[in-house]
Amino acid sequence: MKRLLAFDIETAKILPESAGDLLAHRPLGITCAAATARDLPEPIVWHGHEESGGPSPRMGREEAVRLVADIERLRAQGYKLVTWNGAGFDFLILAEESGLWERCARLAADHIDMFFHALCSLGHFVSLQRAAEGMGLEGKPEGMSGVMAPALWAAGRHEEVLRYCRQDVRTTLGLAIACEEQGRLRWVTRSGGRGLLALPSGWLTVQEAGRLPLPDTSWMSSPPSRESLTGWFPKGVSA
Repeated sequence: MKRLLAFDIETAKILPESAGDLLAHRPLGITCAAATARDLPEPIVWHGHEESGGPSPRMGREEAVRLVADIERLRAQGYKLVTWNGAGFDFLILAEESGLWERCARLAADHIDMFFHALCSLGHFVSLQRAAEGMGLEGKPEGMSGVMAPALWAAGRHEEVLRYCRQDVRTTLGLAIACEEQGRLRWVTRSGGRGLLALPSGWLTVQEAGRLPLPDTSWMSSPPSRESLTGWFPKGVSA
């Protein structure tokens, strides 16, 4: 069994729920991040700090650089990073905030992004919430979302956002482990049915998933591309 470490960030820019693609509103900034693994008693959390020691509105450049170094250190300790859309979102935002584009791209390429693996296999997106429901796991807390988190953080409700981020990584880790153990991903479709993706070799890294054969997407009017998630990788880092 892989020694999985789930990772997630929360962004800082306040946007309306109708904002659509969050990446269209970059730079988004980072308020906090979390990581968890089976052998950790509690999730690790990161956030920016004011001079007083309290949480700052967003991480500064040096704090983002330290976050990258911490993630690299955890990886060097034998953990395999796992995210849901980390290649197309979390590591992209971290690269932008830290300025460490190549290091973040290498982390992204070598980690397991279940969202990316599903896209490469199926040709379409699956949401974390629907995947958690399909696997019988607890999903995101009701009444809370990633779009709401920046406003709550700005209002000083830091613990609520940190609790949400901790739950996100717990959900991500639980999903990754359940799918590895069962050799499949199941999710709830929009029509209320059940989708199935076989995982005979378990979850693949972004680099490995990027080498899978292209699925048949002829039934879709505008299928999403793999490059839409990894196109930010600098030259020399392949997906």
